Amino acid sequence: MKAVVVNEKGTGEVQIVEKEVPKVGPGEALVEVEYCGVCHTDLHVANGDFGKVPGRILGHEGIGIVKEVAPDVKTLKVGDRVSIAWFFEGCGVCEYCTTGRETLCRNVKNAGYSVDGGMAEYCLVTADYAVKVPEGLDPAQASSITCAGVTCYKAIKVSKIEPGQWIAIYGCGGLGNLAIQYAKHVFNAHVIAVDINQDKLELAKEVGADYIINGKNVADPAAEIKKITNGGAHAAVVTAVSKVAFNQAIDSVRAAGKVVAVGLPSETMDLPIVKTVLDGIEVIGSLVGTRKDLEEAFQFGAEGKVVPVVQKRALEDAPEIFKEMEEGKIQGRMVLDMKGAGCGCGGHHNH
Repeated sequence: MKAVVVNEKGTGEVQIVEKEVPKVGPGEALVEVEYCGVCHTDLHVANGDFGKVPGRILGHEGIGIVKEVAPDVKTLKVGDRVSIAWFFEGCGVCEYCTTGRETLCRNVKNAGYSVDGGMAEYCLVTADYAVKVPEGLDPAQASSITCAGVTCYKAIKVSKIEPGQWIAIYGCGGLGNLAIQYAKHVFNAHVIAVDINQDKLELAKEVGADYIINGKNVADPAAEIKKITNGGAHAAVVTAVSKVAFNQAIDSVRAAGKVVAVGLPSETMDLPIVKTVLDGIEVIGSLVGTRKDLEEAFQFGAEGKVVPVVQKRALEDAPEIFKEMEEGKIQGRMVLDMKGAGCGCGGHHNH
């Protein structure tokens, strides 16, 4: 099978190699991958930012069809369409796994980082941790929800935003675009989108942002937000990979506001202590989502409340896509189509 792997040195450039199709062990299922999205985290893994993993098969936005299950598996059957997500498996018994915070498990396995991921024609999953894709959700769009979608959905959930309140979304790329849609169409919030790229802001407007702010053209985005919202947003979600965005987010929320950190710049953010204390500001780190969060995020996709903007590309394009991502050229989400270019539906529907 073909697979996209981290190069031997674990530094940047990804490679496409031939590998054996893996064998199913106890508790596992073999998935024939249909699509796998390309996420900024894949770039971090390829660059060795979280530690080097040379030879690792990348990818944690995989969607595919179960081809084989181990005899002991009760939760999946052949023919099910399932996810291959960053949260690949928890230990199941620690304080985080047993209290609904399984993504914080200290012995977690992550697809495309600590175990082989979805950027291959076949992939193993731990059956109990693969989430089924509901009927009526396009698999290429589902791939985007597997990481970007559930991450945004969870971030907005933890922001505790209420219908009719104001939320600022910093960064309108693959994640921000979905964050806007979940905030607007699922949580019924008023949304202000902030970015420095006008194309991304236009797209943000199309998918439901009430206001857009270009950080390049506006001297003080936080002041602008305070004006629009009459005192500041109730919450801000930062998907941008930029320290500046995090600092602006703190300044843009009202008293008792929550700032949810999602993007992963390697810098530190500045936290004005007086404002944080006197205004009761909360800063919350939010990482992907649990199996239950993913099930819910998929369902809103199936209902058409959230429509990921995806572009299908051939598996062979992977090295090129990683370069484009490094250069910040990508609109929406790039999705590798394992069945080749074109529709790549593998005959699931008639043309």
